[in-house]
Amino acid sequence: MQDLKQQSPYGAYLEHCKKGELAYQVCTDDGKPVFYPRVAAPGSGSTNLEWRVSKGLGTVYATTVVYYKDEKPLNVALIDLDEGFRMMSRVEEIDPLEVKIGMRVKVRIHPGDEKQLPYPVFTPILTPDPSPPVERGASSSPSLLGGRGRDGGRGGGK
Repeated sequence: MQDLKQQSPYGAYLEHCKKGELAYQVCTDDGKPVFYPRVAAPGSGSTNLEWRVSKGLGTVYATTVVYYKDEKPLNVALIDLDEGFRMMSRVEEIDPLEVKIGMRVKVRIHPGDEKQLPYPVFTPILTPDPSPPVERGASSSPSLLGGRGRDGGRGGGK
């Protein structure tokens, strides 16, 4: 096991954050990603962990909005990183109510200061709308329920 007096896993993680990087560990025994930084891999207990730097791309797995008195609403989200680990953070540069499950995001590291350590947050990746353009004068599009009516096609009616 590494000598924690030299540098803890959390200390190594913070050093990466200070450089603008989102770091995570991988267990070299089974190849599984490990996040939050640890001395031993969850499950196996292996101490054979190596550091890697994430590309910082991920998908919102879950999201909620937290309201504090006299403050703006705050988004809290679970992000599935493309490298295979999940972390809690927030999505910024967007109204908290507009953050959606499945939204693609990219990491941005807040540098921190004398009062706050550096930490990762995410911003939306804006992609062009994949739907084809609608021709002017074309008939209206089908309903959001797939054209089956309000009861979803079950025939329940009113």
